[in-house]
Amino acid sequence: MLNLAVIHEAIAEAIPDNECLVYGERRLTWAQVTDRTRRLAAVLREHGLGCTRERSALRGWESGQDHVALYLYNGNEYLEGMLGAYKARCAPFNVNYRYVDEELLYLFDNADASAVIYHAAFAPTLARLRDKLPKVKLWLQVADESGEALLPGALDYETALAGAKPEVPQGLSPDDLYILYTGGTTGMPKGVLWRQEDIYLAAMGGPLPERTLEGIVAKAKGGGPRALPAPPFMHGAAHWVAFNVWSAGGTVFVQSKARHLDPDDIWSTIEREKINMMTIVGDAFGRPLADQLAKKNYDLSSFFLLTSGGAILTAALKNEFLRLLPNIRLLDAVGSSESGAQASQFSAAGAKATSGDFALAPQSCVLKEDLSGLVAAGSDEIGWFAREGSIPLGYYKDAEKTAKTFPEVEGRRYAIPGDRAMVESDGKLRLLGRDSVTINSGGEKIFAEEVEQAIKHHPDVYDCVVVGTPHERWGQQVTALVKVREGARGDEEALKRTAAEHIAHYKLPKAFVFVDEMVRAPSGKADYRWAKTRAAEALGLS
Repeated sequence: MLNLAVIHEAIAEAIPDNECLVYGERRLTWAQVTDRTRRLAAVLREHGLGCTRERSALRGWESGQDHVALYLYNGNEYLEGMLGAYKARCAPFNVNYRYVDEELLYLFDNADASAVIYHAAFAPTLARLRDKLPKVKLWLQVADESGEALLPGALDYETALAGAKPEVPQGLSPDDLYILYTGGTTGMPKGVLWRQEDIYLAAMGGPLPERTLEGIVAKAKGGGPRALPAPPFMHGAAHWVAFNVWSAGGTVFVQSKARHLDPDDIWSTIEREKINMMTIVGDAFGRPLADQLAKKNYDLSSFFLLTSGGAILTAALKNEFLRLLPNIRLLDAVGSSESGAQASQFSAAGAKATSGDFALAPQSCVLKEDLSGLVAAGSDEIGWFAREGSIPLGYYKDAEKTAKTFPEVEGRRYAIPGDRAMVESDGKLRLLGRDSVTINSGGEKIFAEEVEQAIKHHPDVYDCVVVGTPHERWGQQVTALVKVREGARGDEEALKRTAAEHIAHYKLPKAFVFVDEMVRAPSGKADYRWAKTRAAEALGLS
């Protein structure tokens, strides 16, 4: 049975004394994580939380499970919160800790949160909101360096665990839910509902040839990698990696300074703990990490794989990493909350890295724009990047968006998150970018991410986000917000010349806005709403 908690329990029984989760000074074995998450499950059940109805008795977006909000920074408690909730047959969901009051109220209400596990630093925010959240039955506060007092009526996380009995979980099912809320960078967040078996097969199970519980445990007994998922666990890219590593019997590490990107702390952690692999999110994470490597030497002899998930690394940065770390491999992993893993690309020293073509994962494809069938390889036809098979049930409480994102084509149900793509003659995928941030200039569709990648080839560019701004003649024009590297100057013509080596002339920016800081989500993904507002202000369009 492919249930995330069942798999973790089975591996823990096979390798109880191996290290499972390390955060700062806290080093937890598989047996200890099992004990702590069983105790958390008991706390949730003691407060009446769990599964009320099986999925077979439900319809549409209905859940049948109580939902637990994880309002946490990275740390052992985040992954414990996920596993503990699963063992109580609750469905945990991610909370973006950058949200303001209004956004948090929307999220907790939309998700029907029954419990909230939160860091003490967020207690003042929750004190303002809790009277407006009558559905919440349990508040679990994780002590931290903020020193915030326990909210009235809340339970201290460690005290609650210490007083609970670590009983073996019962009744777990492959139909139990995994919920992932999208970031909402182009709209309000939406809760994607997955069966646990489906999300395991699509994103959280690792490259295993045998997808049975017995096969997974046999593989895990050999020991897995030592891995550092650097982004916030509140985004799928990070906790997907954590569960993949656990599925292989490995150890998950969390850097000591987990609340912000500290390149020295990350490389020092890899050096000290002899970590094998790390996950980041695109250039937003990669650029400061590469700059730190250029300034200071570390013993990274144990390190062999750098993965980017959630955003593609530019070819220029890939080649810089391979120059600085010639013995590693780079993996660009493409996927989404609505599809799981869909494509990948490996790069290694000795061959020029690129950022264009990807190998399609099983069950992934490109559908025609009118959804009449598949795009043919080598046809130069732009279509929708899609996946069939192990895909979500839909969006929580949103039948309309569910029908649009998960349509049936020729008798098969697909996930179509919104990325545009082509299939090359050799069968490889050429990913163009998210349709929601596509720029229509004079009738030509221009993909923002494609232009961003082209501009970032210039060595003076530290970061770049591209948006469409109003234009009297063309409807929209391509506008690039650029942060240059320290000591560099913003040379528009030089940036255009570099970009013109990689994209057609009509895609080049008509306007540049140079910024001191680029606003991005904690995951590293671009905040296009902020970029549009900033560009409009700079161009006098607001």
